[in-house]
Amino acid sequence: MRKLLLVSLLALLLQASCIQANHSDDSTEEHRDAQDDTTKKTPEETSAETDETEQPPKREKTTEIEEEQDVMVLHINNFDRALSETRHLMVEFYAPWCGYCKRFEPIYAEAAGMLKEEGSEMRLAKVDAIEEKELAEEFNVDSFPTVKLFMNGDRKEPIEYTGKRTPSGIVQWLKRRSGPGAADLNSADSAAEFINTHNVSVVGFFDNLESEAAAVFKEVAFDLTDVEFAVTASPEVFKEYEVTANKVVLFKKFDDGRADFELSEEDKLDKHNLTDFIKENSLELIVPFNQETSDKIFTSRVRLHCLLFINSTVESQMSLLEESKTVAREFKGKVLYILIDMTTAVSHVLNYFGVLEKDSPTVRMINMDTQKKFKIASEMTIESLRQLSQEVVDDTAEPYFRSEEIPEDWDKGPVKVLVAKNFETVAMDPTKNVFVEFYAPWCGHCKELAPIWEQLGEIYADHDDIIIAKMDATANELESVAIDGFPTLKYFPAGDKEVISYTGNRDLETLSKFLDNGGVLPQEESDEDDDDEEEADKDKAQTDEGEDADNQSKETDDSSEKTKNNTSKDEL
Repeated sequence: MRKLLLVSLLALLLQASCIQANHSDDSTEEHRDAQDDTTKKTPEETSAETDETEQPPKREKTTEIEEEQDVMVLHINNFDRALSETRHLMVEFYAPWCGYCKRFEPIYAEAAGMLKEEGSEMRLAKVDAIEEKELAEEFNVDSFPTVKLFMNGDRKEPIEYTGKRTPSGIVQWLKRRSGPGAADLNSADSAAEFINTHNVSVVGFFDNLESEAAAVFKEVAFDLTDVEFAVTASPEVFKEYEVTANKVVLFKKFDDGRADFELSEEDKLDKHNLTDFIKENSLELIVPFNQETSDKIFTSRVRLHCLLFINSTVESQMSLLEESKTVAREFKGKVLYILIDMTTAVSHVLNYFGVLEKDSPTVRMINMDTQKKFKIASEMTIESLRQLSQEVVDDTAEPYFRSEEIPEDWDKGPVKVLVAKNFETVAMDPTKNVFVEFYAPWCGHCKELAPIWEQLGEIYADHDDIIIAKMDATANELESVAIDGFPTLKYFPAGDKEVISYTGNRDLETLSKFLDNGGVLPQEESDEDDDDEEEADKDKAQTDEGEDADNQSKETDDSSEKTKNNTSKDEL
């Protein structure tokens, strides 16, 4: 759980910097998650609230189809009509109380408006799945929002939406699904025109376009809508591109120009392997980090990422970047190299990796699975880059952890200020009982706790064996302490005893009793089962950089407070 959370947090802060530069609301990945605590209601609770307040009389449901912001409003009585009149009908099944549905609503409406403006026959519709239980059950709606595409009036096998949850992503996915998916290249001239038109294009060379391998290829084409696909069975095209057997070729206007994907000896094509091949090879050897590339970066099967911090206005640094491609080529498939241009809005990335603008050119690496970070010990050279890459691949590199400088007055107030550099010395002092609040500056619950924590510090200021302390966990990292939410309170007892995680109420009386009892909650407090309440009340951990991402919408998506219930689908 902690690993997944940390990965999503890194994605969050990098997305924030990317969006800050591009002012774009595009997102990049789809996942199921919980609805906001403030919107979490059962259907029974919703009905009860409705009964308690006067509601206007409901309009009679007929076969007529009304629209809201260019989105068709469907229910049990007009659903069949919509299917019969619309060849390509996308339907969102939503819950009125779902926070993610509310955020998805304007995105969905904008996509509907784009299609209408184009005069497209493709339409978008929505169904209140709480009101229309029969439709929700028929189409196996188990999370919100759920989006499905109905084609040619077929209600038996709707297609689950797998595209980006952005207006352009929705339109692009629909257009790909409504067409052949892959163009048919029947001559060398048509192939050359297709390949030259696109920065990246994928061509399936098959002697039989009705084969099983060709069918798998077209399935991939439907899913990867940001890449152009084509197929050919023309001997002329085979000869022109020196293809002698069934294979897939990715053409690109950078690096090596093309990459070939061989079929198995049985002429089989594996969908998963082909998808990975396309995602990996459609990226440059050193990928400029921006809104367009972020999705491919974070869905890459390569989990070791190397970030090159370069000032693009400095010629010598750009020359070094060009030379670095030799290392990127050596470790291709093992390490993903990413350019962080210091002249763009990347302050969030700099903060997360502890890099200053004056540090460029420099290198940081991160294992996306463990979240361990690494850096070169000296100035950036081709050799130091190669050495760090090899050590990280071999798992012999020493990770580093961020720390603020120790404030001069860190121990002057009733609450001592800790950073990573003085944490071990203070918190692990065997002669002291140290109670630490790990907080985030943006966290609402932390702000509520702040005056109480100060009072607690004042109460125990004269106790030689008790220290009340706090640490900004968004700016300081510790290998020995797991922080999975804010605020996190931990008690480090004297005598090298086991660290105690505080789970009680955060009021002055309970906190004082906990300290007076030597790190034990009062009996009435410990008997209560507050786990669920605490989980709902705690801001899920994210970096201070991630707060901006929540307002702007991934090396990223939103998440300041999330519960663990798996009943809602987050739009990305």
